[in-house]
Amino acid sequence: MAEQTQATDERAVRRARRQALIDAGCNPYPIKSEVTAHTAELEERYAELEDGAVTEDIVSVAGRIRALRNQGKIAFVVLEDCTGQIQLFCRVNELSEDDWALLGQLDLGDIIGATGPVIRTRRGQLSVAPTSLTLLTKSLRPLPEKFHGLTDKEVRYRQRYVDLIMNPEVKETFVKRSQLISAIRHHMENEGYLEVETPILQETLGGANAKPFITHFNALDQECYLRIATELHLKRCIVGGMERVFELGRQFRNEGMDLTHNPEFTSMEAYCAYSDLEGMKTLTEGLFQACAKAVGLGDVIEYQGQQLDLRSPWRSASLSELVSEYVGREVTLDTPVEELRALCTEQGIEWDESWGAGKLIFEIYDTFVEGTIVQPTFVCDYPVEVSPLTKRKDDDPRLTDRFELIVAGHEYANAYSELNDPVDQEERLLAQVEAKAAGDEEAMEYDADFVRALEYGMPPTGGIGYGVDRMIMLFTDSASIRDVLLFPHMKPERRNQPRKAVTGKLEAGITREQAYELLKQYNEDPFHIAHGETLEGLMRYFAEKNDPENVEFWGLVGLLHDLDWEKWQDAEQHTVKAGELLEEAGATPELIRAIQTHNSEHNAELPKPELVMEKYLYATDELSGLIQAVAKMRPSKTVTDMEVKSLKKKFKTKSFAAGCDREIIQQGAELLGIELDELFTQTLEAMKAIAPVGDIYAE
Repeated sequence: MAEQTQATDERAVRRARRQALIDAGCNPYPIKSEVTAHTAELEERYAELEDGAVTEDIVSVAGRIRALRNQGKIAFVVLEDCTGQIQLFCRVNELSEDDWALLGQLDLGDIIGATGPVIRTRRGQLSVAPTSLTLLTKSLRPLPEKFHGLTDKEVRYRQRYVDLIMNPEVKETFVKRSQLISAIRHHMENEGYLEVETPILQETLGGANAKPFITHFNALDQECYLRIATELHLKRCIVGGMERVFELGRQFRNEGMDLTHNPEFTSMEAYCAYSDLEGMKTLTEGLFQACAKAVGLGDVIEYQGQQLDLRSPWRSASLSELVSEYVGREVTLDTPVEELRALCTEQGIEWDESWGAGKLIFEIYDTFVEGTIVQPTFVCDYPVEVSPLTKRKDDDPRLTDRFELIVAGHEYANAYSELNDPVDQEERLLAQVEAKAAGDEEAMEYDADFVRALEYGMPPTGGIGYGVDRMIMLFTDSASIRDVLLFPHMKPERRNQPRKAVTGKLEAGITREQAYELLKQYNEDPFHIAHGETLEGLMRYFAEKNDPENVEFWGLVGLLHDLDWEKWQDAEQHTVKAGELLEEAGATPELIRAIQTHNSEHNAELPKPELVMEKYLYATDELSGLIQAVAKMRPSKTVTDMEVKSLKKKFKTKSFAAGCDREIIQQGAELLGIELDELFTQTLEAMKAIAPVGDIYAE
């Protein structure tokens, strides 16, 4: 609060200076400015200039003030432009009276222009010695404090403009992003591919299985979608005789966010007539090598502490081969289903009676193997069961002609020998229509025009899609997709929230024994009592790490958060009745408020989560339920042997534990200012720490 007040006071001072400049006839936001040189250019041009030397070369520079020091008749200003920082060596006898007076009105963050000769001071600092100064922009907000800078990730992502000012390495990441995008285009063009543009606003949903963003086209009174993929339009181009095409652009999927996913993202799809998967492998190896070269990397790069060798050829391995290596014995589609089921059980994977050999093998790969692949690997021969819309292999129709590129445990590309049989394609699209009618929000729609295009004939074609943002993460050694998106999607900023932290001990007004008796009085179902105990344990765990003085208070918030749910199951009024019951029992307003915040999404009259305690309650209430549902499906019936990957997989399977609100979980992560993956990790660790509390399905 003190920092916020200080910043407000500083803004008031700067506004007063702005007005004083205006009153004195100085425009703090002039139209004209002049720049004849940048810092990097000057550093290179005058690298050999001797200490104490003065040139007659007059330059005009401009930039943001990063440091300002006045020493009587001399002032030193550090000016930062887009290429670096340079010193202005200001002397009273070289500047006009007005310009010297202007120095006294400047603040850190102001943008100024300076004209004068290039010199090197006796201490060896390359400088410009201004003969004139011009204020180009008066900054009304102070930059973050010098030594701590801008470190809060949520603030950095939301206020990227400040992040770019304060953190040079962030700016370098986005310089590299531009270089990588350019390199991708040049490589594709050099390979003979033609860049095309296809509609972003589409009337038919297709090209992938994903939940779309829906909008309305007023002129035609037509419901439309933001595209989820470019596939179907690019294939139309192949039908039309454009033998090699690609599109680099934005896709939109109305789904969750985590370390590698953002609802608006960049991908590239490419299609090559008369090619196949081998052609796509060659294209991919060359593309990644060109990207590494574009940002000054060699054949071996480092990503998150792992050495990756990009030299050709990359390994190609079948999915069954990789699973066989993992389990230590040969596994194929011919392995009896009973053996594969037993193998899944050994690995702690829950399986379904309807699963065939391909699905069982894939589950082992997806759960345990993919994340262990470090070096670039083309994972091939996916079973038909997990790739129903893909062309089958000629020599084994149980397998599909497809590969995924896996690097450092993540997928970077997905390639196919494209389906070009119009009858087969039509049947598959009709099956998707049936799935959509049955409630699958991610199923594609029937695209009659695309089927018509295929009926004219599409040649054998190799196709591939790349996750460009993930590629940029790889070549900039970035752990999160938000670090490579200038403006990642954020939950709307909540303003006027003074309650950010607790200082001192909080009083609950009731003891733990009283709280437990109250919980039992209004909850007869053992499940509801167990859920309260689970949240109590989680809240105590997080309190130990964040607010150790108030562990008991946090625990009571968790224990009583659903006090009224069993007897008054009204989503909007949930916690309202609890507030009345708690008040009668002598609970403090602080306890009641903290409990009520977790239902604020359903009742706008309730307080929003503001304290860290309230945010953890909001985030872990739904997530703990999902974790318990996942544990129920495991052979052990416990969280103690659960991996984060298993949790993430079930989170993405919307039909699993459908009552657990994924959006609330996502919002909880955003409230805490952490990635969804980090929330999963923290909560699962907490669940393991409090076990067997929370293992409500354990036998």
